Amino acid sequence: MSRKKALITLLVTLAIAWGSIGAMLLAGWAPKLGLDLQGGFAVVLVGPEGTEPETLDTAVEIMRRRIEGLGSVQEPEISVQGDRSIVVQLPGVEDRERALEAVGTTGEMSFRPVLGIVPVSPALTDPDAEHPENLDPVTGLSDPDDVQAVIAYLPGEEGSVVYIVGPAFLLGSDMHGGQAQFSSTGGLGAAGGWVVVPDFTDEGGEKFRAATGQLAAYPIGSPERRLAIVVDGVVGSAPEVSADVSPDEGLDPKRVVITIGASDDPQAEAEDLAAILNYGALPTTFERERVESVSASLGADSLRAGLIAGLIGLALVTIYMVAYYRILGVIAMLGLTVFGSLLVGAIILLGEFQGTTLTLAGVTGIVVSIGITLDSYIVYFERVKEEFHAGRPLRPSIDHAYPGAFSTIIKGDTVTFLAAILLWLLAIGPVKGFALTLGLATVIDVIISYYYTRPATWLLAHSKLGEGGWFSIRGAMGKRSETAKSIEPAEVTA
Repeated sequence: MSRKKALITLLVTLAIAWGSIGAMLLAGWAPKLGLDLQGGFAVVLVGPEGTEPETLDTAVEIMRRRIEGLGSVQEPEISVQGDRSIVVQLPGVEDRERALEAVGTTGEMSFRPVLGIVPVSPALTDPDAEHPENLDPVTGLSDPDDVQAVIAYLPGEEGSVVYIVGPAFLLGSDMHGGQAQFSSTGGLGAAGGWVVVPDFTDEGGEKFRAATGQLAAYPIGSPERRLAIVVDGVVGSAPEVSADVSPDEGLDPKRVVITIGASDDPQAEAEDLAAILNYGALPTTFERERVESVSASLGADSLRAGLIAGLIGLALVTIYMVAYYRILGVIAMLGLTVFGSLLVGAIILLGEFQGTTLTLAGVTGIVVSIGITLDSYIVYFERVKEEFHAGRPLRPSIDHAYPGAFSTIIKGDTVTFLAAILLWLLAIGPVKGFALTLGLATVIDVIISYYYTRPATWLLAHSKLGEGGWFSIRGAMGKRSETAKSIEPAEVTA
């Protein structure tokens, strides 16, 4: 290796490592923290017995898109666990109930004619009272999944009235999606406010036109002129068809907006409904098995404890490496900054472009990876010692030791990398974070060994710190045996 090639290789490696992490920090990028580091909550949802794996996979994707559609929640971690369970981790979530509704709400939507509106009364929930044939004797309400029921008694979102509705005119499947926006006029004759603009399919649009034409035949002010918008068995709103709609023509589906009823946060409700329309209904119903919350302060304490443990370990390792390997130990510790910059940079990039979060298990993987990369330095340095003690001059020892040491590093890192892949494929939850950082660390370790350790050690050996003094490379090599001294040529020149 020539001096010029070694210097260029070293400078380029340092520029990439330190420059990239510096640019990311200046741009405001940082690792996305997981649930156990920044707080949030996790929920376990359980599907019915016999739920097919394909159904669970579909539900996971729909939940993921719904959560991402909320905009205020960091990248969710949603995965299938066991035969019929889904684990949803939502780090940094602020509105817990809204997020729970997004992942747990089935999202079956229908448009149904209102036949009557009655106030909620104890008689409706009296199990001994007589009810219409399709009413549940306990709740007093019809099965919300039975959207084709001739008559259904469904609760209003405000909870004060029950709507008597007829068979569904059209379903959520009759729409391509929807968009939440603020309107000064509202929809279907309602006042202004937050609304959802639905995008009907061609067939759905014709169904809607016919339905509103049918309702427009009833007098203004009568309940029968209302169209109930039902989501998961609850009437979200029941706007009245405006007076200017003709029974013969109905309402143009391209002019339709769904008005959001009374709500503490109508904007959030409109966005949630739009997410359901855009991403569809869940393929099956899920029950919440448990909900676990992690406070932001607990997450911060966990991160602080992990960082303190890592720094203490790093300080002890630094003392040992410099005391034992002298200037070579300094090379190793400087190499750790290169290694750490590349590893953290990779985690930041994965977070920005793939939504990968750093968990406490991932921090553990980073701490463990320090041992992995230091082991590579020790393998090389000890190989140099072996060559030197065998009678080879110092500089040739450094050149001759590297191929064998690099081969050993490759083999060791390959085993670790395969273990990380197996952990990633077979494990669930936080263990995946450990597997990810461990796998990244082994790949980066190989890169560092070739593009940093080799040229840095070579350049140092060809400087004043190579041959002279206690702190030099020769000083770290220790004393040779008398036999080794006799082998070394007497006329070695620098």
